[in-house]
Amino acid sequence: MQNTQTAGFTPETPLILGMMRLHDHPSLTQPARLADWIAARLDDGLNVFDHADIYGGGECERLFGDALRAHPALAQNLQVITKTGIVPADRDTSQWRVKHYRAEADYVENAINKAIASLAVEQIDTFLIHRPDPLMQAEDVARVLEAAVSAGKIRQIGVSNFLPEQWRWLARNTELPLVCNQSQLSLLHTDPLFDGTLEAHLADGLRWLAWSPLGGGGLADRIPAELMEEAREETGLDDTGLAIAWLRQIPGTPIPVLGSMNPERIHSALNGARSPMPRGLWYRLLESVRNTAVA
Repeated sequence: MQNTQTAGFTPETPLILGMMRLHDHPSLTQPARLADWIAARLDDGLNVFDHADIYGGGECERLFGDALRAHPALAQNLQVITKTGIVPADRDTSQWRVKHYRAEADYVENAINKAIASLAVEQIDTFLIHRPDPLMQAEDVARVLEAAVSAGKIRQIGVSNFLPEQWRWLARNTELPLVCNQSQLSLLHTDPLFDGTLEAHLADGLRWLAWSPLGGGGLADRIPAELMEEAREETGLDDTGLAIAWLRQIPGTPIPVLGSMNPERIHSALNGARSPMPRGLWYRLLESVRNTAVA
């Protein structure tokens, strides 16, 4: 299957390594151990690491930065994505103690500066607004992002979990291109392939960065064992590889944001990212998880 490549998002990579669970791995909280893990991923050909200021209450960015401070040469060979705009209820300093969004100019500016310091990088490769904020003054936020790009603090901008008209409103208020949208997509979450969301990404040139690409690891529970065994034999891939190979056949070649930090699972995902999937099998898996025959 030929894939239509969307313009803008760089670098090209088969997988993005998500750092949301970094703080859940005690052995990797030591800078030297985490630096070794990062170096091993670079050896695998994977150099893009995904963060957000709320991951681990801010600890994940700091832990990653500690590893880079201990081994500064690593920073020259990797790219970081990070996001801002979500305030969990336990971090709300107002009397209301409510989870909310803060796509506000001052908040975004502070988040950019804090991320650079926490991550120990000179420049954030891709900076995203984490969630659409109904109270966002798009023009004000756009000016902050433009200033950060001009100052060399960030290289490119995008969004996360935005619907088409939400990202188009931000895009209309800035001269910068939006290069990506990080949102949910997997064999177990296929609605965006049928409601026009995929085509909107392609039409507007946003690369799809697919979070939860393994569908929470429930693929084997949703597909008959006989079909899974046939798919494994046909492709040589395990469950993880099949989920990633399926995703990568979609036009625009969505890039999976893999949440696992297990090297074996990362290698399985990488095998899937590099493996074509027959069209018939692609549709057979789709039909199975949707429990509906292709019309």
